[in-house]
Amino acid sequence: MNMISYDIEKLGFGKWFRDNVDSVDLNRFDIARVMAVHKDSYTINNGENDVFAELIGKMIFCAASPIDFPAVGDWVFTTLYDEGTFSIIHSVLPRKSLLKRKTSGRKIDFQLIAANIDVALIVQSLDINFNLRRLERYVVMAKESNIKPIVLLSKSDLLDTEDIANKVTEVHKIMPFLHVQPFSNENESGLKNVKDLLVPRQTYCLLGSSGVGKTTLLNNLIGESIFNTKAVRKKDSKGRHATTYRQLIRLDCEAMLIDTPGMRELGNFSVETGIDETFTEITELSEQCQFNDCTHLNEKGCAVLAAVENGQLPENRYQNYIKMKKESSYYEMSYLEKKQKDKQFGKFCKTVMKHKKNRR
Repeated sequence: MNMISYDIEKLGFGKWFRDNVDSVDLNRFDIARVMAVHKDSYTINNGENDVFAELIGKMIFCAASPIDFPAVGDWVFTTLYDEGTFSIIHSVLPRKSLLKRKTSGRKIDFQLIAANIDVALIVQSLDINFNLRRLERYVVMAKESNIKPIVLLSKSDLLDTEDIANKVTEVHKIMPFLHVQPFSNENESGLKNVKDLLVPRQTYCLLGSSGVGKTTLLNNLIGESIFNTKAVRKKDSKGRHATTYRQLIRLDCEAMLIDTPGMRELGNFSVETGIDETFTEITELSEQCQFNDCTHLNEKGCAVLAAVENGQLPENRYQNYIKMKKESSYYEMSYLEKKQKDKQFGKFCKTVMKHKKNRR
């Protein structure tokens, strides 16, 4: 029987994964973690070395959606060949968490961002990029995926101490449960506090728009400039993607960090739980509504609308809540319809092939 090595435990293979691993497959395959995803190949690590890997044909053929393919941070069953220099991935182990988002544009589908993340480090900069509504969306994404969110406010060198404190207060006023840490990549103010947040064998994910300093932060955490950064446009503080593919980096403190390309469009996909956990005051107010199925739009006896009218609930926070609720319902309904159509089309193809075979 293959034993779970101490080396992969150092990569984050803890009790939850040990309890959910298939003992039959454990006898047949090795376990490795996906460190990077390329176009049609992967880099995995078995606790000893990074190894080039490809998917077994059966896995590609049987995949029904992007969720069936490995993501950065996934644990996979694999077989090593050529003295451990090449590997075939057979299957993906159960995921503790999965960060995903709706694909850009009008197409109703979603893409994987990363798997088995413990903490999402949500980076916003203290310039015009600071946006509470966007921050709410990131927090919703994290909480829906069972990932703990922590907010990092970059470019603290641009503001004085009082203004920074006011920004932190703005965040805590609507989401008091969040840990918020200002820092600067320029003068390294608060950078030690960011490093102190990282726990060995835990997996972290950097989230945030382009130009907020995620890649520079990553270089600072590593201790050397090994990842490229790109200039930010002065007129709107927007940057260009410096990270072009997702990868898992092992830090000296033995924590692991996933760097992701900046995401400009944050279309949420079926995030009811994340919304309720992020907008906790609205969830609590909902319990006081006259009707159990209150939509908080125009019903009489709606405690949420009453809170907006009397100033207890900020109008812009309420509007963002309603917008995300509508998006979530639309994407969920549209995706289920899409899956049903795909299923029907698959049955149609099988019927056609069967008839062709019978005519021969």
